[in-house]
Amino acid sequence: MKRKQAGHDRYELHPQLAADTHPVASFALSDLRLMDDSNYPWLVLVPRMAGASELVDLDPMQRRELGDEIDQASRLLRDAFVPFKLNVAALGNLVPQLHVHVIARFESDPAWPAPVWGRVAARPYSPEALVERVNTLNEFLRA
Repeated sequence: MKRKQAGHDRYELHPQLAADTHPVASFALSDLRLMDDSNYPWLVLVPRMAGASELVDLDPMQRRELGDEIDQASRLLRDAFVPFKLNVAALGNLVPQLHVHVIARFESDPAWPAPVWGRVAARPYSPEALVERVNTLNEFLRA
């Protein structure tokens, strides 16, 4: 049985995700967003499903679609940035809305080899760097 959050009958992006990320593209199920932290190439997939907070809130077809979109985001980061490792996580401890982090990691990044959360202060993109990063991602998405 799907658990719905009270008062959430339609999809809305959580305010914290809206504040911390920038739009990149829309996939069939999810919005693809860029985390506003230039320390890492860091994407966030947010399924457009009202009230979803856990993977089990999606039906089997939606879970397969999300898996395909995680694959697409992972390949995008791998092709565009050639990372040493890809980190994929769906935590949601602070933001309950279902979202999946896909992060390109490098042995030279400021948190390596630890998880990125809480290691170093986020470095927001400058307006120019943000446009360049989103354009790069969209070029690789079209390729």
